[in-house]
Amino acid sequence: MKRKNRLSKAAYVEGILAGDRLVLSRAITLVESTNQADLALADEVLSDVLPHTGKAMRVGITGVPGVGKSTFIEAFGSHLTSNGQQLAVLTIDPSSQKTKGSILGDKTRMEELARDPNAFIRPSASGSTLGGVSNKTREVMLLCEAAGFDVILIETVGVGQSETLVHGMVDFFLLLMLAGAGDELQGIKKGIMEMAHAVVINKADGDNLKPAKRAKVEYQNALHLFPADPSGWVPQVKICSARDKTGIAEVWEMMQKHSEQVTTNGFLQSNRQAQQLSWFKENVQELLGSKFYRSEQVKAELEILTQKVKAGEVPALKAAHQLVDVFFGG
Repeated sequence: MKRKNRLSKAAYVEGILAGDRLVLSRAITLVESTNQADLALADEVLSDVLPHTGKAMRVGITGVPGVGKSTFIEAFGSHLTSNGQQLAVLTIDPSSQKTKGSILGDKTRMEELARDPNAFIRPSASGSTLGGVSNKTREVMLLCEAAGFDVILIETVGVGQSETLVHGMVDFFLLLMLAGAGDELQGIKKGIMEMAHAVVINKADGDNLKPAKRAKVEYQNALHLFPADPSGWVPQVKICSARDKTGIAEVWEMMQKHSEQVTTNGFLQSNRQAQQLSWFKENVQELLGSKFYRSEQVKAELEILTQKVKAGEVPALKAAHQLVDVFFGG
């Protein structure tokens, strides 16, 4: 039975390519659905709009809670839209692992940007996905590109999870930091620092300005210790005040220089191709896992083997082999 709120494939595709925000929102809801009929239709819609994707600058923004990600995104986003850029902001909220609920308060935190006709804000729940991103963030990003957005910002949860996933879907990875909170280099994950194309020290205003300038030197020195970026880009450190809207233009200029460099030397294309292949492999694993646990035979055997493993009657590895054999008929 066809859902009342489900459009036809043609209606989704035409609406997205026309930049219709309402249709885009409904298409994103379709992509994020767990309903099998919705997923099949979402695959068709994505296939049809795929030739119209890939033209946007993809930017990931991360940082610990309290660093001012939302304030920075609002100031940065307003700077872009005032210069005529069409901006999509994909904000990922922490989900409850018990209820799967989400705060989804980003539009409240970015009131000015939410009213901007050149900006589109879409909150999504992170669910159980690692890396602080929704498991459908990539697909949503493609839909936004097909709808004509020039810049896609992806804000991660930033709660200590691995940031590898968001780095693997963007062109520019920005790490927001604070100064004046003790030794700035303590507690920073080396892996995140290595992935960052830039470190931006926010809240560089008032009494924080001098500490921010000192921190800039420390971070710059630290970045030089890491291996060179394969793109040839030299990671940079900037300071800004999202509250006072100072230093924001410089951050955008830096991103444009990075975009020009990786486009010219061919790294942008090769990196996106590698990301696509990685995305493909991840989807294969996800789909296999999903079909595996939906199997009635697996469900029945899983319950029996679970009790045997708990009781110490069967080694965990042997039980796993038996369960996989049930699925594949081995």
